[in-house]
Amino acid sequence: MISRDSIEEVRSRVDIVDVISDFVSLKKSGQNFKALSPFNNEKTPSFYVVPAKGIFKDFSSGKGGDSFTFIMEHEKVSYIEAVRFLAKKYGVELKEDKESNEFAAEQSEREGLYILMNFAKDYYKEILQAHEEGRGIGLSYFRERGFTDKTIQKFELGYAIEGWTNFSSEAIQKGYNKELLEKTGLVVKKEDGSTYDRFRGRVIFPVHNMSGKVIAFGARMMGKDKNQPKYINSPETDIYHKSDVLYGLFQAKNAIRQHNNCYLVEGYTDVISMHQADVENVVASSGTALTEEQIKLMRRFTENVTVLFDGDSAGIKAALRGIDLILKGGLNVRVALFPDGEDPDSYSRKVGTAEFQDFLKHSTKDFISFKADLFSAESAADPIRKAESIKEIVNSIALIPDPVKRSVYIQETSNLLKMPEQVLLSELNKLLVQERRKNEKDKLKEVEPPEEGRAAIEEIAPIKLDGNAIVQLQERETIRLLLNYADKNLSAEDQQEVQSLGNYMLHELDDVEFTNPVLKSIFLEFKEGLNNQVIHDTNYFLQHGSDAMKRMVADLITHRYNTSAHWGDKFHIYIPKEIELLNKMAYTNVLRLKFRIIQKMMEDNLKDLKVIEASGDLDKLEKSIDMQMGLKQAERDLASILGIVVSK
Repeated sequence: MISRDSIEEVRSRVDIVDVISDFVSLKKSGQNFKALSPFNNEKTPSFYVVPAKGIFKDFSSGKGGDSFTFIMEHEKVSYIEAVRFLAKKYGVELKEDKESNEFAAEQSEREGLYILMNFAKDYYKEILQAHEEGRGIGLSYFRERGFTDKTIQKFELGYAIEGWTNFSSEAIQKGYNKELLEKTGLVVKKEDGSTYDRFRGRVIFPVHNMSGKVIAFGARMMGKDKNQPKYINSPETDIYHKSDVLYGLFQAKNAIRQHNNCYLVEGYTDVISMHQADVENVVASSGTALTEEQIKLMRRFTENVTVLFDGDSAGIKAALRGIDLILKGGLNVRVALFPDGEDPDSYSRKVGTAEFQDFLKHSTKDFISFKADLFSAESAADPIRKAESIKEIVNSIALIPDPVKRSVYIQETSNLLKMPEQVLLSELNKLLVQERRKNEKDKLKEVEPPEEGRAAIEEIAPIKLDGNAIVQLQERETIRLLLNYADKNLSAEDQQEVQSLGNYMLHELDDVEFTNPVLKSIFLEFKEGLNNQVIHDTNYFLQHGSDAMKRMVADLITHRYNTSAHWGDKFHIYIPKEIELLNKMAYTNVLRLKFRIIQKMMEDNLKDLKVIEASGDLDKLEKSIDMQMGLKQAERDLASILGIVVSK
């Protein structure tokens, strides 16, 4: 296993903003950063990064933690794999406590798939550069397309030589598992049990995930065999789901952020040719129909997408389908159609870099203008077709989730098509009402979840504020104060000597039994630390806590909303900070927690009273009544101190 010292060295070097920025486009929000959740589909940012504490918190999914946790959650890898990922990113050489061969045997199957795909990528690259067939056919093909050595290396292009078992024989000789070869899709198993290489006599395009790992391959045929498809791709595996991947996103994400725009094309060579033309903010759907997941990926880095498609009828139809889906995903859409018979690859090579960039700059249209121009050509002398065209445009506008954007586009359509805005609004509202009714009907059709699914639903349902829930809310506040201020000293007004908030609260709550298991674990860790003269901080729990503890800690120390500095600077309205009120907060929190616990005990005792009364046991009944009276008096005493009015 990796040594503890190595892990600590990685931890000391990571910058959580830098780590998460590789996957999400972060925007400054006060001292923190925020973004759309990479784990949930949402319209309003609820994902926060707190650099000062080295944590993230996603309020939409509940996930939270440090850089290691983020990589684990986002890349679906183990803790050790996350350490290796970050070590590679920051150039930390990891030291093993065991021999490397022993450690290799402990690697997960998922990690094994990544390792094997990386081996395949290196194998195909080597064949392209060093093998006679690779140079003569594969490299010659790339050279003809104008790809430079730098571009070939950037996209890690390769070649698979002819022959049924060249790759698999090499992989098995190197010690790779035959079963794993089949799971990657690199090798195909026939009905008789024999196997053959999937890619043969083709140039190879590796497909990377967002962190740069190879997860699949696309391969283009070099000959003209009509019985073979021009392109074949890796099948879906545990690490590759084609609907969740955009080709070129790993190479493009920084440029997309920089230009605040993403060009969307169809194929591998379109992406690579645009990089050759110094347009790097480009991705491809790799020949598949655009999916909602792919749109979410683009939205992590920009809200602006420019769709580039061929100028033929098939390209136009694809553009129309893509536009509506992108609009539904909440993105702003522009479109550029190339001259008939041209695509981004052929056109960039035909006109050169400067003219190609000029075309992109001046030939893109917003989707309203694009559709209006397209339909006007079809319906110039046909009023019925014109009416249908207008409805088509309004249909697209209705897909936009933002009502402000819908309103702006309705105004633009009105001006462009010389149609009364009220008529367009009426049609839009009709569509929105229909969609709302459809959604309501769909909800009514939902059947009751099976027994095993109810727990998960109840877990995310709004909490019912019974006695136990109220106690847990106060427990959360107790732990929140400890996590944020345990080491801060309370003022010595009413004390013999100065003591920390942690010392005070842990001493006052020594006999309290927490009800929430995660909060209880954190509280007990604080108590154990105090017994050893140590006050734990948030880093301790983020490094040593369970996954549930890490999520809870990230939740409790992340503030979604902060008071604007302008309240004091501009409006001279002074709002005291928590750090200035620690004495009062520590004191009242201890009392409030005890107050809520007493109320919960009263609630439970009343239930017991009904059972005892029905049983006729007078001794137990008398004891239970005495207990209720004692609890009631304690409630009144605490309520009086806290200034809370309770029933008599």
